[in-house]
Amino acid sequence: MDKFSLSRRKFVKYGALTVGAGAVSACGGNPSNTATPDTASDVSAESGSSPELIVRKEKVVASWLPIMQTTAYYVALKQGLFEQAGIEVESVKFENPNQIIDSLVSERADFGPPGTAAGIAVLAEARTPGTFKVFGLQGGGIKSSLINDGLIVIPDSTITSFKDLEGKKVGTIPGIQWETILSYVLKQNGLEPGNNVTIEQMAVGLHLPSVVSGAVDATLSLEPIGSIAEATDQGKRAMTNPVSMFISDPFYSGAAVLTSKFLTDRPEVAKKVVQVIDEATRIANEDFDSVRPIISEFTALESEQAAYVAQPLLKRFDDLDETDLDSYQKFINVFVDEEVLDKEMVAKELVLDKSELI
Repeated sequence: MDKFSLSRRKFVKYGALTVGAGAVSACGGNPSNTATPDTASDVSAESGSSPELIVRKEKVVASWLPIMQTTAYYVALKQGLFEQAGIEVESVKFENPNQIIDSLVSERADFGPPGTAAGIAVLAEARTPGTFKVFGLQGGGIKSSLINDGLIVIPDSTITSFKDLEGKKVGTIPGIQWETILSYVLKQNGLEPGNNVTIEQMAVGLHLPSVVSGAVDATLSLEPIGSIAEATDQGKRAMTNPVSMFISDPFYSGAAVLTSKFLTDRPEVAKKVVQVIDEATRIANEDFDSVRPIISEFTALESEQAAYVAQPLLKRFDDLDETDLDSYQKFINVFVDEEVLDKEMVAKELVLDKSELI
């Protein structure tokens, strides 16, 4: 793709005098995503000031998940990149990936920052064609040595592969995306879920405690579960990036998405959002250690945990290439193979094209 990332000089050009975005809990909320002359702009100058000091701020609603893959969004908020681009963000936090997609489909949000469930987005797009455009991918891979997921077991476990899970219980993240991923991977290893291996869906916070207590024999978990397990000696990764081994390398379970309505109704603002996330992703990739302290401010991680968790693979829109599209396509194909999708979907058609940005 052609380069179009927003430089810091351009951020200044779009500068706005705004208050930093605040994260709000909205599991039952219904925030408006419509910008009107009254809600889309504020007057930053006092009464009687020169009209040149009146700065327009475009209001957008973002639905996000407090996970590692969302790091670029945290950077954008913390460093004021949205404000510098003239955008006021209503930042809505959810704990369930399905809720992110639901808020976008119902037009209660304009975009899902990095970390939005890439698979669930595809399923929603299949049901309501023309709803989404993907503008970034997040995950991990074997070749990149950046960790997305792991097969987590207790320290003295003899489990070293999925084949060792015969007759056992394995936990994973709630929702259709990770149940489908785990089911597919188990079948690739000669097992039949519901027959000779049991899948248990459980909240992410229960993964490590469930392994330690013996409630399950293993979990297929996203970072930072593996990093925390090994750092605290409560568990270990029997396999690192196992999904990359059996689906695609790299493997992207997260995505950044725009609603097509947002892109159509406010293309200039949508373009700025893409540019802001691209810039924040660049910052995170170039010096991940410098942004680690930010992670604990937006997630359940303690500051000392943020210091050692694994760095995710973050691909910005400007850097997406054929390898990334091929990896995403292989992930989509898993839903077809598992009969979760009843029709084929083309990854390239789901991903935003530069020509769609004015």
